[in-house]
Amino acid sequence: MMKLSDQTLEVLKNFSDINTNILVKPGSELSTISTMKNILAKATITESFDKQFAVYDLSELLGIVSAIEKPDVDISNEKFMTIGSTGSKSKAKYYYSDESVVTSPQKDVVMPDADVNFQLKDEILSKLLKMAAIMKLPDLSLVGVKGQDVILKVHDKKNSANSYEEFVGTEASADFTFNFKIENLKIIPGDYDVAVSSKSISHFKNKVKPIEYWIALEPDSKISKWLQTH
Repeated sequence: MMKLSDQTLEVLKNFSDINTNILVKPGSELSTISTMKNILAKATITESFDKQFAVYDLSELLGIVSAIEKPDVDISNEKFMTIGSTGSKSKAKYYYSDESVVTSPQKDVVMPDADVNFQLKDEILSKLLKMAAIMKLPDLSLVGVKGQDVILKVHDKKNSANSYEEFVGTEASADFTFNFKIENLKIIPGDYDVAVSSKSISHFKNKVKPIEYWIALEPDSKISKWLQTH
């Protein structure tokens, strides 16, 4: 029997937003990847699993866990787990999925050298996402002009009318526009160290919690030739 900490449940809820299924491997590391292979996340948890198992509908499982008071999880059976309540004989039986039908990371991401590094405060990310929702804006762009400020801007790349921007750095080393889809920024709230590479990948590392994300850039991202050749 094991109890899942609030931190682990937070990670699993976040991972269920990235991918509805998950392959849990032995140990204390959880990882997931979106079906489009454009978001990969990895976290270290306080619990340690002693076996590998697959869950097809993680949101469904989390719903069961949340509906049981003081849940205990038992994964000793080869075919299913049981979720019971401490001090009670009532329990739920939840069958594992066939591992062949779940999407899971096959290898670690090797992050290229970053072209831009910056710190992303929780309040800045929250404000950007809130403004994107209010104004129905689908895009987030990291924008810099050589020697000037670096900003994060939510906007619609197809319509230049409405936007909202936040300052995140000074002295840009090149002209660049790195584009993300708002829908891909499925990260746990917090402060992050962010690295962005012109090789179409970014890395978000939480400054407090042991969780990190690799998020693909949109194909129209660009950086000045000055930085690429020096």
